[in-house]
Amino acid sequence: MIQPQKIIIADDHPLFRQALLGTLKPKLNYTNWLEAQTIAELEQQLQENSDSDLLLLDLNIPGAHGFSTLIHVRNHFPQIPVVVISAHEDHVTISKAMKYGAAGFVPKSTPVDDILAAILKVLSGDIWLPESFENSKEDHENCDIASRVASLTQQQYRILMMFAQGLLNKQIAYDLHVSEATIKAHATAIFRKLDVRNRTQAVIAIAQLDLTEAGFK
Repeated sequence: MIQPQKIIIADDHPLFRQALLGTLKPKLNYTNWLEAQTIAELEQQLQENSDSDLLLLDLNIPGAHGFSTLIHVRNHFPQIPVVVISAHEDHVTISKAMKYGAAGFVPKSTPVDDILAAILKVLSGDIWLPESFENSKEDHENCDIASRVASLTQQQYRILMMFAQGLLNKQIAYDLHVSEATIKAHATAIFRKLDVRNRTQAVIAIAQLDLTEAGFK
């Protein structure tokens, strides 16, 4: 059996993480399991552990905006395969996750033994999908905004997520330990890349990648 060195689990539900790790740790006993409960923690884990073998990503982790986190990770850490683990298992969500670069999609209702099988399959270079999934007709409606989000640098993406939280330039500058002028410069670059004029339009643009687009609220 393949024994990966590092796997990151990005999920904010402690009970799910505990149940998952309780089953997987004995079977992958040489693996270092890293955990993240928010986007900020995930970003830190990725920065410090860019040699990780796999990322298990919950699309609803706090601070995420639907598929934008998956797109960002795949663009800036292409060496790390991503398996999406989600409570949502409709065909549209699965199809979009795969289109945006996931190597696998595992519904949270999946038995843990099957989750282990999914992990091993992805680590061997294959993809893993639920047996019930049928590839639907490819949907290109959000490809443009997805490519624009993917073009952002890590700092620009971080600032865009702070815009989405409603933080002011002064607050963002304080949190990131930079000047307001630097934030304004980044904002200008973000608006140009997203082809918008202001932060309101930027937030509306990335809302196209929210999970509500997949047909549920």
